[in-house]
Parts: sequence; C-alpha cells; structure tokens
Amino acid sequence: MSAAQATGALLTLAIALSPADVAAAPPERWMSLGGAITETVFALGAGATLVAVDDTSTFPEQAQALPHVGYYRQLATEGLLAQAPTDVLADAKAGPAVVLEQLRAAGVRVHVLGTGDDLEGLRARIVVLGKLMRREARAAELVRTLDEDLVKLRAEVPATAPRVRVLFVMARGAGALSVAGRETAAHTMLTLAGGQSVSGDYTGYRPLSAEALVAAAPEVIVLTTTGLASVGGLHGLLAAPGVALTPAGKARRVVALDDLYLLGFGPRTARAALELARALRSTGR
Repeated sequence: MSAAQATGALLTLAIALSPADVAAAPPERWMSLGGAITETVFALGAGATLVAVDDTSTFPEQAQALPHVGYYRQLATEGLLAQAPTDVLADAKAGPAVVLEQLRAAGVRVHVLGTGDDLEGLRARIVVLGKLMRREARAAELVRTLDEDLVKLRAEVPATAPRVRVLFVMARGAGALSVAGRETAAHTMLTLAGGQSVSGDYTGYRPLSAEALVAAAPEVIVLTTTGLASVGGLHGLLAAPGVALTPAGKARRVVALDDLYLLGFGPRTARAALELARALRSTGR
C-alpha cells in the first residue's frame, strides 16, 4: 500500500467512526486472578493493560507493584469491583463461584481459563490468552520457545537416564505437611525433570505419614521456597516425623525452588524443569 492509499484508508476509518462511537468504547481494564496467568500476560507484552492482580502474582516485579485483590481462591466481590475492571482473567480454581457470578451480573466480562497443570494445558492457556488480548503472534512465539526449551530438557534428561527417587512435600507450616500424588503440577514437574516420584499411586495430595515416608525412601525431597521457610528451613524439615530417617534426610538432600516458578506452569516451565533436573542430579548423588 502506498503512502497516499494508507492516508486514504485512515481518513475513511476516521469518517466511519463518529465521536459518539469513540466515546462508547471504554479502555480495557484487565484483572488477573492467578500467578501463571499474570506471568503470561506480561510475557505477551500486555502487562500495561492490567489494573490489579491476585496475591499469587509474584512475577515479574511489575506485577508486585499493582493493586492486589487477595488470594484467588478467597475473593470478595467488593474488592474486585473497586478496581473497575472491564475484563477478568480467572484461573479455573478461582472463587468462590458466587463472586464470579456477581462480577458478571455487574457487567464485567469474566474469562475462566484452564489450570494448565500439564504441558498441553499450558500451551492451550497461552494460545487462549493470546487471542483474548489480541497478541496471537506473540503467543505463538511463546509456544515455540517453550517447545524449544523442552527439546533442550529432553536432550539433557533422556527418557533412558537413571531416575532419582524424589518426593514433593507441600508445606504450610510444621503441622501442615502433605505429599503430592498423581495429577498434580508437582508430579508433572518431577517427571519432566527426570525424577521418579515415590509418593504412591494416588491422585492429589495426602497428609504426610512418617511410616509411609520412611517406606518410600526418597533420595531427594523437593519443596517450594515458601514451604521450606514455613517449617523453619532445613532444620525444621528434618525435625518433621520420619524425614530424618529417609535417604534424603540423612544426606540432607533437599531442593527448594520459587513457588510460582516451580508449580505455576507459566512460560518459564521448561526452564524450571531443567533447573530442577540439574538440582536433582547434583543433590541426588
């Protein structure tokens, strides 16, 4: 298109849009309820459209400077509406459900996204967010980068490599320890990183049992950094029933990574899995 043609096209558009039309289209004000969603929005280059986020939105640093509306599973309608969002991006676990319904009743567009706790879910969430925020090309780039990082991960951790016996412990204080079974983000990450989860053949999380822990005999125990801090660090973890009697406890083989980085399943997931794989190999020796 020539410069003259481009100018003509712009003039045609300007004539088609009356001042009333322009005034009727308010600026988008997006709210993100989920740390991985927030991370992805920024990775898409749309962070400037966010007016508020939830408390799990800790990455990138710019997200921490935005107004926070509480934990995404324990939301209050008044606090959300106070930020005057036009659109809300909500994790599938966000709630209570009645709050999301009240937002819709108030005229807010609520987009509920899948949890993305596996690679296919992660890819799908990136693509959906790209479409919603009109960043399809950038979303495709993020998916390509993710797949490239996964190729690097598989080259470094081939399927035939020996598997480290590992257990993920979810800690919310010394008296609130549980272990991750199948169909959890933690189990997926341990598998991606070349670990053999020894939690047992069950889904979700179960309370930590000293007897089961000793019988599982993990070589490495993995936690989030917040979880490890909640039990008083390594010393506090080793004081938990059964931990000191495992191979991991005896050798003090404990790995802790940032909560969102390890379990969020955002654009950095493949890099987090690679970092975890390297930590498992070095710690599990």
